[in-house]
Amino acid sequence: MTVESVKPETSESAELREPPLAGGAVPVLGHGLKLVRDPLAFMSGLGVHGDVVRLKLGPKTVYAVTTPALTGALALSPDYKIDGPLWESLEGLLGKEGVATANGPRHRRQRRTIQPAFRLDAIPAYGTVMEEEAHALTERWQPGETVDCTSESFRVAVRIAARCLLRGDYMDERAERLSIDLATVFRGMYRRMVVPLGPLYRLPFPANREFNRALADLHLLVDEIVAERRASGQKPDDLLTALLEAKDDNGDPIGEQEIHDQVVAILTPGSETVASTIMWLLQVLAEHPEHAEKVRAEVESVTGGRPVAFADVRALRHTNNVVVEAMRLRPAVWILTRRAVTDTALGGYRIPAGADIVYSPYAIQRDARSYGHHLDFDPDRWLPERVKEVPKYAMSPFSVGNRKCPSDHFSMSQLSLITAAISAKYRFEQVGGSNDTTRVGITLRPHRLLLQPVQW
Repeated sequence: MTVESVKPETSESAELREPPLAGGAVPVLGHGLKLVRDPLAFMSGLGVHGDVVRLKLGPKTVYAVTTPALTGALALSPDYKIDGPLWESLEGLLGKEGVATANGPRHRRQRRTIQPAFRLDAIPAYGTVMEEEAHALTERWQPGETVDCTSESFRVAVRIAARCLLRGDYMDERAERLSIDLATVFRGMYRRMVVPLGPLYRLPFPANREFNRALADLHLLVDEIVAERRASGQKPDDLLTALLEAKDDNGDPIGEQEIHDQVVAILTPGSETVASTIMWLLQVLAEHPEHAEKVRAEVESVTGGRPVAFADVRALRHTNNVVVEAMRLRPAVWILTRRAVTDTALGGYRIPAGADIVYSPYAIQRDARSYGHHLDFDPDRWLPERVKEVPKYAMSPFSVGNRKCPSDHFSMSQLSLITAAISAKYRFEQVGGSNDTTRVGITLRPHRLLLQPVQW
């Protein structure tokens, strides 16, 4: 099925149907209870009902899309915009003026401002920082000691983002603050998305107070970063300088709120998703020692025993495939939403203006209709001779179209380099107290992954 075959239609060109309603809705909460109790299984099971399925989240009707072709059509069509329950829940963190949540001309202008920092030819300039941080990670670890993968993954993700894009030496204390705050904020935002009981979230319950404290500290952290740069008078060639010197459509400097929201969008979602992926990569290396050994051997063959460098990444084909396969099975971003801006259609189903549409990359990327042995960890499925078997849009970890993540090459480079650096030095074993089951929030990560590095 091609995108053209599911292009939104008008009622004049096709007889449109009402999508089927998923089973299991309960009074008041609708399907929200299922999304809270076991969201991954619920979203993964919707495909048996149809290509588009109606859900009830509280009083709202939401449309779920279950096929790769329709998710591609959704992402590429101008009939849908970034909006809906996910983005409404994220506005408390990201604000309304950052590139992640903006639409239309503002979004295009903001992408033009930040895009130079993420161009493919700009990435090598960050190579030295990525190398330093990847090797510092392995040097902090000692054979036989327990590694808390949550804090370590956040620390390296935040430090790389800060040093490359904001040119700041934001040390471990800030990385720890960000790690703790993000865990609380993203957990609370997920609850607000699937169970939209707005007034209750303003009451002074302990969970609400913890959420508000963490959110306030995140914004304080961003204010500290911007204030320090202004006070320094320095203008390094980085993303923060570009924001501080950016102009709006009238040629005036962009406002303080937009600068703030843009820095939040750089630091928080990027750090959260990269850190979550690092955690899953560590889990994969522990669970699949045969692939850990294959990565180690590949790094050895490419480097000859010297420390792996940024320039080696493109030659590390199996290592890169391990990263992609980990992202397929455990995508950090497991759920996305859009909103219809006009009466339209998707796959022959009627979608009214203002309707929210939801889809799950987790469900799409694990669908047996798209992947043979769909639950197996098989990096070789990304070899050139096999990748053609994967349907279009069945694997889009950075999205597509004008909402494609601008930092895709930046993220992949650091993920492959970190995987290579740690695998060259250690294999891993889980220790007592470790829990690698999936913690579901707005992103996915292991509940509490504790590993012991073992020298090769």
